[in-house]
Amino acid sequence: MPGYEIFGDEEKNEIADVLETGVLFRYEFGEQRNGIYKVREFEEKFAAYCGAAHAQAVTSGTAALKVALTALGVGPGDEVITQGFTFVATWEAILEVGAIPVFTEVDETLNMDPADLEKKITAKTRCIIPVHMLGAQARIEEIVAIARRHSLAVLEDTAQAAGGRIQGRHLGTFGNCGTFSFDAVKTMTTGEGGMIITGERDLWRSMSEYHDHGHDHAVNPAGRGGEGRSFIGFNFRMMELQGAIGIAQLAKLDAMIAAQQKTKALLREAASVIPGVQFRKLVDPEGDSATFFCFMLDNAERCRRVNAILAGHGVGAINFGENTWHFYPKWEHLLAGSTLSRSGWPFMEPGGRRRVLYDKDVLPATAELITRTLVYQIPVKMPAERLEKIRSALKSAATV
Repeated sequence: MPGYEIFGDEEKNEIADVLETGVLFRYEFGEQRNGIYKVREFEEKFAAYCGAAHAQAVTSGTAALKVALTALGVGPGDEVITQGFTFVATWEAILEVGAIPVFTEVDETLNMDPADLEKKITAKTRCIIPVHMLGAQARIEEIVAIARRHSLAVLEDTAQAAGGRIQGRHLGTFGNCGTFSFDAVKTMTTGEGGMIITGERDLWRSMSEYHDHGHDHAVNPAGRGGEGRSFIGFNFRMMELQGAIGIAQLAKLDAMIAAQQKTKALLREAASVIPGVQFRKLVDPEGDSATFFCFMLDNAERCRRVNAILAGHGVGAINFGENTWHFYPKWEHLLAGSTLSRSGWPFMEPGGRRRVLYDKDVLPATAELITRTLVYQIPVKMPAERLEKIRSALKSAATV
C-alpha cells in the first residue's frame, strides 16, 4: 500500500490507449474512440473480480458513499449507523444526503461492534454502514443478520480493504452494496476514484443514472442529452484515464496483497516478543488485505512508552487516539457542528432548531481500545532496511 509503488508499463499502455483516441469522457464519441471504453471495462472487470453482478465507477470513495446512499433512498429524517473509528468521509456522506450519523463502538476487530449496533437501532434507522477499517474485515455476517431482522439496508464501506475476503467471498458483496476508494494511498490506486458494487440491478441502475445528472443512458438518435431522466442527479463520473489505470492496477491487486501479507507476518513475529501484546482480531486471517499492522498494549500509558521507544529508533507507529481524521473524539468540526451554511445545516434545521448534538465521550469502549493501539501502514514494497529497522525497534520495546 499504495499501488503507485508498482506503476509500470501496464498502466502506461492502458493510458496510451486513451490518449490515442483523444477521448477522456467515459460516454459518447463512439466514432473517435475505436471501441475503447476504459471506465466501462474497469467496471466489468472489477465486478467480475469481486463476484458481484454490477459495478458503478465514480470520482472518489467519498462520492461512492453518497451515490450509494442516495440510490438506497436515504435522506432527511433518516438515521444511518456507522462506527466511531473510520475516515471522516463515511459520516460526511451521511450528512451530505441529509441524514443523521449515529456512531457505534468498535470491538477488537477495530470495526463495528454488533452488540452495540443492536442498541443504536431506532425507528428512524434506515441504513447501516460497517467499515472494513484499516484493511481488515468487520463482523459483516453478524451485522447483515441484524440488519435483516430489522429490515435495514447495509452499505459496506470497503474503501481501505479492496481484495479483502471472508472464506473466499469478497468484502463489499455481503450487504446491499459495497463502496471502494482508489485514492493516492490505497492498495490499488487511480489517483482519485471510487467504485460501488451490488447484486441488485435496480439499485445499480439508480446509481448509474444519479451519478450522471439523471441520464438514463438509453441509446437514442439524438445523442448525448437526448436521454430520458426519471429523477435529478449530479456529476460523479470517472474519467477514462482513471479507468485505464484501474484496469492495470486491478490485475496486480492479489500480488500486492500477497506482498503485504508477507511483510505483516514478519512484523507480527517481531512484535510478539513484547510482554502482554495483543493483536487485532481478524475474522479471517487468510482474507486480510494486510494494508495495516495493528497491535495493542495493556493500557494507554504503556502504549505511549512503547511508541516512544519506536520513535527513538526512527520508526514511530500511528496512535489513532491522537489522529484527527479517523477517531470520533478528535472530529472537532463534527462535535462543534461547524458548517459553511448560514442556516447551520446540516446540524441545524431552518429556523435555528438543533438537529443533532454529539458528545465526545459517548464511545468509551472505542476510546479505551484505540488509545492503546499502535499501527503501521504496510507498503507494497517495503525496503529491507526499513523492515529490519522496525523489527529491531519492536524487539527493543519488549523491555518497556
